[in-house]
Amino acid sequence: MYIIYTSISGNTRSFATRIKRFSEKKHAENTDFPIIQLKEINDNSLPEEEKEPFFALVPTYLEGGNGVESGTQEILTESLREHIEYEENQTLCLGIIGSGNKNFNHQYCLTAKQYAASFNVPFVADFELRGNNHEIETIYLQLCQFIKK
Repeated sequence: MYIIYTSISGNTRSFATRIKRFSEKKHAENTDFPIIQLKEINDNSLPEEEKEPFFALVPTYLEGGNGVESGTQEILTESLREHIEYEENQTLCLGIIGSGNKNFNHQYCLTAKQYAASFNVPFVADFELRGNNHEIETIYLQLCQFIKK
């Protein structure tokens, strides 16, 4: 199982590395559980064509406002969007996982929801800030079920 992501503050990177460790533990207990492979995309990443299906893990950074009438403009995560748009990468995107801060109400995971709509893929799961252990386990199991379909 493959996850690409971008991390600005380190929260998304923390979640990604912890869900990867959790997948390794589950795989050690039962090899039917896949190990998650990670790829971080940032402003210095060169465009490259993906070779296998992936989930995209997207933090929420928006330009001001309330997330409804205003404040829906994506900022800081454009390198991930550009990576998904590169060549045929979009066709390999299985779904979007979003992160955000629930204090921002309508803006919570709005960037991820915008990605799901733009790329016509499901919004698979969400977590707040760095995520907690329960969210890591739940999302990992959701992804496993998703790829088994």
